[in-house]
Amino acid sequence: MRSEIASAESISSCNLESFLVSSAFPAHDVMTRSRSFFWPLAAGLVLTAVQLSMVVCLLAPEGPLSDRYSSLIQHDSYWFMNIVDRGYQTIVPPIDHKVIEVSNVAFFPAYPAIAALFRYGLNIDTGTALLITAQLAAWGFWSYFFLFCKRWNISPALQICAALLVLAHPAAFFLVAGYSESLFLMALLGFIYWSTANGRSAKIWAAAHGIVMSATRIVGIVCAAFPMVRWLFLKGWKGLREPRAWFRQYAAAVALMAVAMLGALFFFIYCQVRWGNWNMYMLTQAAGWGIIPDYLAVLKPSSYRWLVPALNNPTEASQLSMTLGAVLLVGIALCELLPAVRRRAGLPIRAGIYFCAAAIYYLSVSGVACVSMESMLRYEFCVHVLIVLAFLNFLRQFRTLPMLVRAFGIAAVALFSAAGLCVQGWYVWNFTRGNWVA
Repeated sequence: MRSEIASAESISSCNLESFLVSSAFPAHDVMTRSRSFFWPLAAGLVLTAVQLSMVVCLLAPEGPLSDRYSSLIQHDSYWFMNIVDRGYQTIVPPIDHKVIEVSNVAFFPAYPAIAALFRYGLNIDTGTALLITAQLAAWGFWSYFFLFCKRWNISPALQICAALLVLAHPAAFFLVAGYSESLFLMALLGFIYWSTANGRSAKIWAAAHGIVMSATRIVGIVCAAFPMVRWLFLKGWKGLREPRAWFRQYAAAVALMAVAMLGALFFFIYCQVRWGNWNMYMLTQAAGWGIIPDYLAVLKPSSYRWLVPALNNPTEASQLSMTLGAVLLVGIALCELLPAVRRRAGLPIRAGIYFCAAAIYYLSVSGVACVSMESMLRYEFCVHVLIVLAFLNFLRQFRTLPMLVRAFGIAAVALFSAAGLCVQGWYVWNFTRGNWVA
């Protein structure tokens, strides 16, 4: 009898222990996930605050803090403000020169739409709403950057070097200005991050980021193909020889790609319903900005400039950035193809990132070739970020690098960062005083 009671107590004790352990695991998982997200979010917030402080406190025109902060609203920001305040307005066909009160359908809707939520939800002025939107997106961008570093187990030293390479790009200050760069990059990195994660909720997050991405920039439509490119490299090209297996192998990637394109698709549908022209964005760009795409521009030697630009000539700086962007893309291709340094681990995700970088570069060059590469410095910044991210994934495969290689790398990063931050400071000084930079 006593043995039966002892046995029952033992079973009850085991059941209670197993219940407690099983109940504790979800809480433990939540705490673990919270910790895994906390440090990237904190690092992202610190970098965003550093960027904003450098611009507002050190380089903006003298005056009250609110005026220094408002100096981040310049040039394209006024077009976004007009869209937030008045909505899209245009005549058909669009006016043949830039008149903000007549034709303003030259910008995709995600950035002004989110800013409008802050504008009317918090009852603040439009300029402040635009800046809050951009700076929150900058925080999101940096957070995803460090989340990738955490996922790939990148060493702290390498993370610092990579962040400096991004931060020191001459156009990096556009992350905290009243422009759509930060929102596009946040949505793009979030799309890549969640589409390469497991679980149904991850796919939902990827789809949401993809919709914002394609609704922010027209090139987001092409970047939506990232899951398909990654899947092709993951499964190999042999799978294409078996048409019967296409649906089973590629259905999920194709579905995610299609959903990610919906942001741009809804904008085109809106233009068709309202003005009878689905391509009103392209028509406005051509009429007001003179954008006539040249899809062979990357093949023309005359498109490339090899001379150091004058600091007071932003067009020359954009031309040089177009050349350096091509050099970076070729250099990273050599790293992936040369047998001496080639690494297969992680290639599918890097191939997808390279695809996005090449697409942004190609479409940007094609679009601005007709206006002497104007604004290419700003567009190339997105390419630069993706190349740095892919290179981080590439470097993580090396256990330990020789001391000489590490010393050379640190010296190169320090030199580039110092030069880049100096040039960026000059551009910020001009930008916040209303001068055109990119």
